[in-house]
Amino acid sequence: MVVLCEARYLSSLLGQIVRRQLRCARLYCDETKARKRPQGGGRELKDWKIVFSHNNWDNVVWDETQEAEAKAKVQVNSEVLLTTEEIEKLEQEAAGQWDAFYGIHQNRFFKDRNWLFTEFPELAPHLAHTFPQKQNPGDAACPPAPQSQNTALLSDGEVTESEKHRNILETSIERISPPPQSSESSNITDRTSLNSDPCESIAESPHTSQENNATDSFPGKDATLRILEVGCGVGNTVFPILKTNNKEGLFVYCCDFSSIAVDIVKESPDYDTKRCHAFVCDLSSEEWETPFPKGSLDIIVCIFVLSALHPDKYPQVISKMVEYLRPGGLILYRDYGRYDMAQLRFKKGRCLADNFYMRGDGTRCYFITQDEVRELMTQAGLEEVQNLVDRRLQVNRGKQLTMYRVWVQAKYRKPAHP
Repeated sequence: MVVLCEARYLSSLLGQIVRRQLRCARLYCDETKARKRPQGGGRELKDWKIVFSHNNWDNVVWDETQEAEAKAKVQVNSEVLLTTEEIEKLEQEAAGQWDAFYGIHQNRFFKDRNWLFTEFPELAPHLAHTFPQKQNPGDAACPPAPQSQNTALLSDGEVTESEKHRNILETSIERISPPPQSSESSNITDRTSLNSDPCESIAESPHTSQENNATDSFPGKDATLRILEVGCGVGNTVFPILKTNNKEGLFVYCCDFSSIAVDIVKESPDYDTKRCHAFVCDLSSEEWETPFPKGSLDIIVCIFVLSALHPDKYPQVISKMVEYLRPGGLILYRDYGRYDMAQLRFKKGRCLADNFYMRGDGTRCYFITQDEVRELMTQAGLEEVQNLVDRRLQVNRGKQLTMYRVWVQAKYRKPAHP
């Protein structure tokens, strides 16, 4: 009897200890979550003295001195241009250069862009309420002018920031509301974005594009949300979309200039022909060979792609994208901005034209401005939904180095009615 009582007492005591430990663990997790920096950004530098306390700072402001220094660096690295023959040769060998790139690196060079859904919630609209949010770049507080610091220029990379959470599309068949009548200017960064509540949905209607009249079947014909990624590489955008947006009715197309990159996408265990179709396409060609008809796409994703093409090709490429969008469809755009650290690190002899360079591996990169994006998109007949300059300060705390990234991010819509 005594032994039984002792056993019950020990069992009760053990239960109390376990419950106490679980409560402590829950409190610790809650506290950690409260301290954790939201995914996608939101940390802004207000005191330069603490710049090396974190690895990244968002919505960084450039003063006049810093911008003048960037312009001076570009002027220096643009002094020696490649010859006309060399530039023409690069244009002719562009596909081969990217085949060689992916042949060497396979799928190991770029990381999956899991930041996509913070920047572009339209890619999974039914989950938009679950994605992290952050302050718009234009709402950041101005930090003091940086003190004299060593500035490092690293290899080309993609690190993202997040624009304020937007739910542009509730489903692929809903129309997007008109853009604001006026845009709010900011003294921190020139931008245009939606600054009201998320876009209200218009009445649902089935796809009214050309595929309804097509007699032949095509991959994704029965889909309710069709997304195309141009310049897909080895799938670092496509596969995060497929993994995150598991809603029935989604179909993702992806294309690339490099046949090797497309083969790598198709060989991935995540490639499902019931939800995805990869194909080779030269975006700079006058006609695209696509598995879908014109006017059939809801969203076209164009991320770090146009910069690899000659700027003279941009109007034609955007015009082709517009042809394949349905009325009300979106182009989601992000690319290297003027005076990004990748531009400032180029040496003499790499410049092909103004703000257009050749990398060491033979691939090319153009650094665009917000106004250039606006002009290209609006001249193609698109309506502006968002256009902002996204800036980040990256920090190497071990070496006490600062690195400035600049991107242009935009969303443009094809008018619902001609």
